[in-house]
Amino acid sequence: MATFVIRRLIASVFVLLAATYLMYNLVALSGDPLEELRQSTAPNKEQLIESRTRLLNLDVPPPLRYFIWFGALLRGDFGVTIEGRSVNALLEQALGSTLQLVTISTIVAIFLGLIVGITTALRQYSGYDYSVTFVSFLFFSLPIFWVAVLLKQFVAIGFNDFLQSQSQLPLVAVAIIALVSGALWASIIPGSTKRKAITFAIALAATAGILTVMNLTNWFSYPALTIGGVAIMGIGAAFGFTALITGLKNRRALIAALIVAGLGIALYYPFQFSLSFYVTEWWMLLGLAVLTAIVSGAIGWFAGGVDRGPVIRVAIFTGITTAFVIALDRFMMVWDDYASSGRIRGRPIATIGASTPNLEGSLWVEGVDIYTHLLLPTLALILISFATYTRYSRASLLEVLNQDYIRTARAKGLSERTVVVRHAFRNALIPIATIVAFDIGGIVGGAVITERVFGWTGMGQLFQNGLEDVDPNPVMAFFVVVGGLAILFNLIADLVYAALDPRIRVN
Repeated sequence: MATFVIRRLIASVFVLLAATYLMYNLVALSGDPLEELRQSTAPNKEQLIESRTRLLNLDVPPPLRYFIWFGALLRGDFGVTIEGRSVNALLEQALGSTLQLVTISTIVAIFLGLIVGITTALRQYSGYDYSVTFVSFLFFSLPIFWVAVLLKQFVAIGFNDFLQSQSQLPLVAVAIIALVSGALWASIIPGSTKRKAITFAIALAATAGILTVMNLTNWFSYPALTIGGVAIMGIGAAFGFTALITGLKNRRALIAALIVAGLGIALYYPFQFSLSFYVTEWWMLLGLAVLTAIVSGAIGWFAGGVDRGPVIRVAIFTGITTAFVIALDRFMMVWDDYASSGRIRGRPIATIGASTPNLEGSLWVEGVDIYTHLLLPTLALILISFATYTRYSRASLLEVLNQDYIRTARAKGLSERTVVVRHAFRNALIPIATIVAFDIGGIVGGAVITERVFGWTGMGQLFQNGLEDVDPNPVMAFFVVVGGLAILFNLIADLVYAALDPRIRVN
């Protein structure tokens, strides 16, 4: 394993060297960085030209100037921009902003894409499968800038107008959403026509009831989950993760998950009205998440008996989900304060930028502000990536389900959950690992257009400004980061292959 990793890293270094040499020369030879000064009418024009020439070593030919840049890179210095600003400082700020954007969108797209792709494979040729296929190809064919414009118009501007005008869904909208929900669940749940009709009626009634309650409580202006919503989602997570990972027949796993959910519900009021006021930094919130995982794992360990591994996983997933819902409800509590503040003026969904300038407030207000600015660009990236993950995961699982060992597992009398989760799903992830590795490695570079549309100050702006100014240093900083991530995640993909399939050996 170590030999393989070292060999791949050495080969990757030579590839990156050749790529950076070519890229540096293409940028340097694409224009004249002194053109602006040559056309200037300033009395000290000659001094300015000489100063910039010395600053950027413009008196050295680009093929040789690359080695000056590379020598500085070995010391961890990306150089300075054409205006004399440190590229390291700009890169640190831009990379943090872009990673904040792409990390959330990538995780959500992978999670939703895998779930939807797997369910469509299990419900092949159903109405649900055809609908998801149509939507996936639709978003896959749309350009990202067009999706971004549509989101700005109908999600941001439309929702902000909705909050200011009425903040309650009209009855026609409630009826349409309820009918769509009923049809969706009826297409997902397998069975006879009678069972589908019952599913349709239950989903329609439940959706209509929830939306009616939201209208009556003015939920869109004052959102909240309350302890009732936390209890429903926590207990639902306990049953859901138990059914998925071990099956409901495993009483130890179900009891451990219910204990974890019950503990979260019991801590709801102490956290919301006491402990949350002491959480003033993001690392504190992250620390609480780690503590939740540790406590949940300990409960699973004590309740697990002989086979502790699956029980611990069920308990941890349930604990993290319950804690997330509690934290989400805490953010919802400050929504009205945020939306009605002088900086927001009743239009909370932002269409440009990464944050609201000069906004003051607690960690929870800051979190809501980050959410409102992340919403549109994250949705744009999710919709495009979601289509890819859905199609690949569906095709991969269908291929695995037709293998001989799957038929053997079913012939042995194993339950369908065991066949799909323990035998098919793991092997279906092998080709998906390649797609995920390529996407994660390249998504920092792929978010350039999205950042441009939404005015996001990140890696895209650093790259574009460098190209416009014929300034190789910021362009190369962008290129090194994107290339390094691509190499790293392709190496990780190779290692994941060996972890997913014992037949694959990394040597």
